[in-house]
Amino acid sequence: MKAMSNDKPQGMCASVLTSIVGEENAVCLWKNIELGQQKRIQQAIASGHSPSCIVYPRTQEQLAAVIATAYTNNWGVLPCGSGSKLSWGGLAKGVDVVVSTERINQLIEHAVGDLTVTVEAGMKFSHLQALLAKSRQFLALDPTAPESATIGGIVATGDTGSLRQRYGSVRDQLLGITFVRADGQIAKAGGRVVKNVAGYDLMKLFTASYGTLGVISQLTFRLYPLQEASATVVLTGKAEAVSQAADILRGSALTPVQADLLSTKLVSSLGLGEGLGLIARFQSISESVKEQSNRVLSLGEKLDLDGAIYADADEANLWQRLQERIHSPVQESVITCKIGVLPTAAIEILSQVELGLIHISSGLGLLQLEDKSQVLQMRDKLHSGGGDTYGGLRLRTQANSGFLTILDAPVGVKEQVDVWGYTGNALPLMRGIKEQFDSKNILSPGRFVGGI
Repeated sequence: MKAMSNDKPQGMCASVLTSIVGEENAVCLWKNIELGQQKRIQQAIASGHSPSCIVYPRTQEQLAAVIATAYTNNWGVLPCGSGSKLSWGGLAKGVDVVVSTERINQLIEHAVGDLTVTVEAGMKFSHLQALLAKSRQFLALDPTAPESATIGGIVATGDTGSLRQRYGSVRDQLLGITFVRADGQIAKAGGRVVKNVAGYDLMKLFTASYGTLGVISQLTFRLYPLQEASATVVLTGKAEAVSQAADILRGSALTPVQADLLSTKLVSSLGLGEGLGLIARFQSISESVKEQSNRVLSLGEKLDLDGAIYADADEANLWQRLQERIHSPVQESVITCKIGVLPTAAIEILSQVELGLIHISSGLGLLQLEDKSQVLQMRDKLHSGGGDTYGGLRLRTQANSGFLTILDAPVGVKEQVDVWGYTGNALPLMRGIKEQFDSKNILSPGRFVGGI
């Protein structure tokens, strides 16, 4: 078929992309896209850049053909899974086609004895966990929207939560990756065994790259056995005492699998008490869980903190409500930020925001901020370091060797502020990597740091 190097796909979507994926896997007019999906896409792209097509390849080969066609015709591509995190990151520009991998969703291999699994990128996280549970194993990630999130989307956004306390981040779980390059060629890195060391570590490079380097099609992870017992301790009270408890827990021999500091509003909204909070979860054999939980409870009593232990259904309900509260703003104007600070500075930051959570060891966390000021005022104060909440917080995190990135916000806000707030010296290197992987800049253009 003749290449049309500068044409947009409005007139070609049905004839070209539909011929690749089939009529049932392509929606080629914006007005025909389901309203919920329209909204998610609109939250990911700059105003006035609505794509004309969304396609759902069913195989890795179809995905490669779609990307190759886009490359030939210079069409901007916005890759996604289910779209649960499309609103994260910067606003993409010049998007012509949205490519969803959610129908590329098969289990490739579960090596039970080796504690590894290989799956296609579109598999739902919840479905994978259910499959693994049959063998008393699990993938040690706790992403946003676990019911709808796809495995590829989790890796593309580096999305995990409190389990990093014990198991590390997404890139620590990833052993191998298969992806489609910007030119449509299929490439692989890593392998299907834990000790594989062949090749360049593209797994770390692609984690949290937001679809700017290639479209992930298949992934291999290390797994862990499900534990016998689980319990969670919650301590609440004055900031100084909670800070002392966190310091003692960090320096102790206790081994929580999850451990976070919670802001005052988050504590009260969950009905956990008053003041700041410390939440720690233990999973092991029953005797160990009981012993460690009681030691944390005893620590709280010595520091005059209120404490409680949650187990069984109450514990599961607590962690579900915590995730829903921190990830599901009650108002659309709320701005969700990812934050990173020195762990010792976490209490200072949480004392200055209404709703937030920071991991006690990594210093990473999430904040929710209400958009109470005009966008332009916020932008000016953010960049000048004035008294505005956003600017002040970003400066304070940077002063504590950290960062503040806006994950989710109204499009109008993202169009006026620097979402990433990056101040390091690696931007030229990032641009060089982008140039090597996507010289035509067709993959998620504008979504990453520095407009990459």
